[in-house]
Amino acid sequence: MKKLITVVVAGCFPLIFATTLPAQQIADPDFKFVNEKPAYERDQGPLVLVDEAHSNFHTIGGRFGTFAEVVRGDGYRVEPSAARMTKEVLDRCRVFVISNARSSDTNPSAFTDEEIVALREWVEKGGSLLLIADHMPFAGFAIQLAKAFDIQFTNGFAFELGDAPNSEWSTTGTKPTLFARDTGTLGDHPITNGGKPSERIDSVRTFTGQAFQAEAAIQPLMVFSPEFVSLMPVVTWEFTEETPRVSVDGWYQGAALELGRGRAAFFGEAAMFTAQVSGPRRVPMGMNSPMAEQNARFVLNLLGWLSGNLK
Repeated sequence: MKKLITVVVAGCFPLIFATTLPAQQIADPDFKFVNEKPAYERDQGPLVLVDEAHSNFHTIGGRFGTFAEVVRGDGYRVEPSAARMTKEVLDRCRVFVISNARSSDTNPSAFTDEEIVALREWVEKGGSLLLIADHMPFAGFAIQLAKAFDIQFTNGFAFELGDAPNSEWSTTGTKPTLFARDTGTLGDHPITNGGKPSERIDSVRTFTGQAFQAEAAIQPLMVFSPEFVSLMPVVTWEFTEETPRVSVDGWYQGAALELGRGRAAFFGEAAMFTAQVSGPRRVPMGMNSPMAEQNARFVLNLLGWLSGNLK
């Protein structure tokens, strides 16, 4: 009999279609990020549209609310987008954000072929895309969209592994993953350097997620070290001794891409862009984590690069 290993990561719970999730992961109403020098006056910056047309796990009115507030605090205008992606919809904004889209039918892709074509063409002609797809099952719903940009999402879980008794593996993913300059896992890029010394990013934290590869000429932002593997179970969050796993040494959890006249950024973890509390103990997860102090600044640098403020 296969031994079933149930993995529970602090702050991360099964992200599938369970109706109990809102009670487990909710936006942290107490988190506030103070931005002393906004890039724009309030509501005077470029428009950022957040996709809410694809059964998204993250919406402005829910778990993605903190992202919207942090970005608004820099002067950007932020609105939800409930319409399918077309040239007309995309042309309204400077930056289009997709976070944890889900398929609402039997099609494994959350996006139609027409939407994928429209989005790539829009980026090539000068638009900016932020695509975020978390661990299984979210990565699977976005595989076809990422592929259009020559990015290979992996529908699995990125974990750091440690030695376990009896030659069995165990996860040490009970703490956020650190990407840092001093370990070479955080890339040197305008997004991490910022426009001035006070905007420099030395580390960011993520919370499980997936690892991805790229055939495109990407600019690395967050790169996995040799200690990480991708676990690919048949059922989300159910692991056995025979669950396939592959090394993700050198794979990415964040990357930037310049395509034609446009820009895109891809991330395999979504909680880093939020501030949530999870479970009955209200464990902080995201920008509110005591180990993720620079995540909010990272978000603003990212939006600055996508909107053209950071070269």
